[in-house]
Amino acid sequence: MSPVQTARVWLRHLVCWGLAVASLTAGLEAREVQSHGLLFEKWLRDTFFGGYVPEGYTQKWDIPAKANTKHGGIPVNPKATKLGSPIGLGDALRQHQINEPFLLIVGFWEQVSETEKRWVNVQSVKVTHEKWRQLWGTVTLADLQNLIAVIKNKSLSLEEARAQVKVMKTKPPFTTSVIELNPKIDRSQRRLQCSLGFEAFFDHFAPTAERGILATPRVFGIALPGSFESKPREITPEP
Repeated sequence: MSPVQTARVWLRHLVCWGLAVASLTAGLEAREVQSHGLLFEKWLRDTFFGGYVPEGYTQKWDIPAKANTKHGGIPVNPKATKLGSPIGLGDALRQHQINEPFLLIVGFWEQVSETEKRWVNVQSVKVTHEKWRQLWGTVTLADLQNLIAVIKNKSLSLEEARAQVKVMKTKPPFTTSVIELNPKIDRSQRRLQCSLGFEAFFDHFAPTAERGILATPRVFGIALPGSFESKPREITPEP
């Protein structure tokens, strides 16, 4: 092998190694950002649902009905978010297709120092299928698929896709939905997620509950752990 060929081989190895490290680092950063949600979910599973361990991250429910033997026998959807912020629900298509009642348990935190978050509120509500459908307004599965088709249309630049989706969201049926649609369009992804606003959550599911800081947030009468180590989320701007 000539010196030039050897150099090319080493260059390919270095590029592949760099991509692998970047991918691993991104994965670690993503898990760090989600760590408070994972901590909250694990605490719920260990405390109320027999230490249930998910079979995989793509399963339909984080905590399926079979694991909920003491609190209604319905699936459980645990979420964690900053107090006052929207509640991220995940993939819009999957959320739209929910056709059964479930428990929505939301833990709210505040950043109390550079390295620490504290649980300050928690709400556990039963969501009926009828109520869930109501929050989607007149948006149908076909409407979401049409929106996603634009999001994933690679013939459109990122800017063009964002512009078209933005216009679509300002018109019916999307303006009838309480659930907010959140397109993710950048160099690494083209997908559609959704969320429920902080005030909308309380208005529709817990209108009489305290929306601020609770002295001792409790789930089914059990107090949440006080605080946990977690730095503020840093948003890296797209190149």
